[in-house]
Amino acid sequence: MTPPQKMNAAPPLPPSQQVKKSAAVARPQTAEERRRAQRVLLRMAVLIHVPGKANPLHGFTHTVSASGAMIILPEGIAMGTKLSVENPKTQKKVEAHVARPPQLNSEGSLVPIEFTTPSPQFWNIFFPPNATN
Repeated sequence: MTPPQKMNAAPPLPPSQQVKKSAAVARPQTAEERRRAQRVLLRMAVLIHVPGKANPLHGFTHTVSASGAMIILPEGIAMGTKLSVENPKTQKKVEAHVARPPQLNSEGSLVPIEFTTPSPQFWNIFFPPNATN
């Protein structure tokens, strides 16, 4: 006699959607646990250079990470727009793009940007290592 076969087995979930298992209970991972890079609350002035615009946009960071930032700007920028971010204090620039559609809040538009390549030194701060699971 042959062993019973599993019918309609679901394919495994990608790591970003897998359930985190603890000794007591299994639960979905939180957004913080899925992040690629640790975020740090940091308010600092930035200049956003958008190709085709004569003048840079003046904004502030809301949160920063080694791979990008959430920027507060007076106007939104469309998802996918390529731009460069300048730190006016250090005059360093890094290439980036808008990662998701901007959201409005009381201070302006929250624009999530992602660096073309991770640049942890751009913000001139120390990022603690990610916690291991």
